[in-house]
Amino acid sequence: MAELLEAVMLICFGLSWPLNAYKNYRAGTAAGTSWQFIALITAGYFAGIAAKFVSGNLNWVLIVYFINVVCIAANWLVYFRNRRLDAQRQTEVVVEEESFVVVA
Repeated sequence: MAELLEAVMLICFGLSWPLNAYKNYRAGTAAGTSWQFIALITAGYFAGIAAKFVSGNLNWVLIVYFINVVCIAANWLVYFRNRRLDAQRQTEVVVEEESFVVVA
């Protein structure tokens, strides 16, 4: 029963990651995305995986951990993509401001 409850918890958390990645991908900006939060969640998943190996309790729930790691990896990819897009937009704004010259 404990394995089932652990899997339900992981599935509930895990379902939020693809939705979050999709939302952030569509937003096209890293503004409002906390890399610290994603890093803590990532560390938590790896700690859970490590606990399974250390305890020797290798069971089917470990598969759910790995699926969640793949989903959180997608969030990392979207985050870095969006940071790149933000930087490109910022560069475009600076170039436009520099090319705008007022002749008196």
